[in-house]
Amino acid sequence: ARGTILVGAKGLGEYISGAILFEETLYQNTVDGTPFVDVLNNNGILPGIKVDKGLVPMTNSNGESWCQGLDGLAQRCAEYYKQGARFAKWRSVVNIGAGPSAKALFDTAYGLARYGAIAQNAGLVPIIEPEILLDGDHDIDATMAVFEDTWAETFKQLANQGCLFEGLLLKPSMVTPGADCPTKVAPETVAEYTLKGLKRRVPPAVPGIMFLSGGQSELEATLNLNAMNQSPNPWHVSFSYARALQNSVLKTWQGEE
Repeated sequence: ARGTILVGAKGLGEYISGAILFEETLYQNTVDGTPFVDVLNNNGILPGIKVDKGLVPMTNSNGESWCQGLDGLAQRCAEYYKQGARFAKWRSVVNIGAGPSAKALFDTAYGLARYGAIAQNAGLVPIIEPEILLDGDHDIDATMAVFEDTWAETFKQLANQGCLFEGLLLKPSMVTPGADCPTKVAPETVAEYTLKGLKRRVPPAVPGIMFLSGGQSELEATLNLNAMNQSPNPWHVSFSYARALQNSVLKTWQGEE
């Protein structure tokens, strides 16, 4: 029922261009028997698919993680395309509080690049998501340093794997202070730092930056994104939110028919 409500809302395609589905949802139908993929397409929304297999602890690290899912990915992507998916998503994380260590940073970038190459080979547009967690009391300058290192390594690995930059999207976090940092900053400051870092590290050949909300409230995520669109950017700057898009709706619905 929840999926039917979300994807079947009349006029949704005027505001949402794509929807990221889990594997099981890609093959499911709405309550009236219509495939979710068909409902999305009829609404002008491209179906996408989450292809990573989740995070697991990294051995001999400072509490860091690595992302599984490369085994069998080529075959899965081919099957997802046949089912109607036209883009894919892979999420890795970087933990500022845990370092990040050089090996964790490399693994994040390398895994995203291998996935990106495989997805493109199957006809899917890969969303590259190196999420930098907000956990910690670090200030915005400390965040900025890790962001620039992460984006630099990610695009180096994407280039090494032969990925077509014009055929992928970046889904980054915004550059903000840590969640427990006593010094809060205005949306204009978040926009200034984030855009500065992106311009230093992300090639203009990349067509779009689709920000994740990353634990921000609906209001914070909206105000920060709005501040980034007050002047022209080298890429299309938009959103790929989950919690910051659905929280109020789900609280209102409460699972009731």
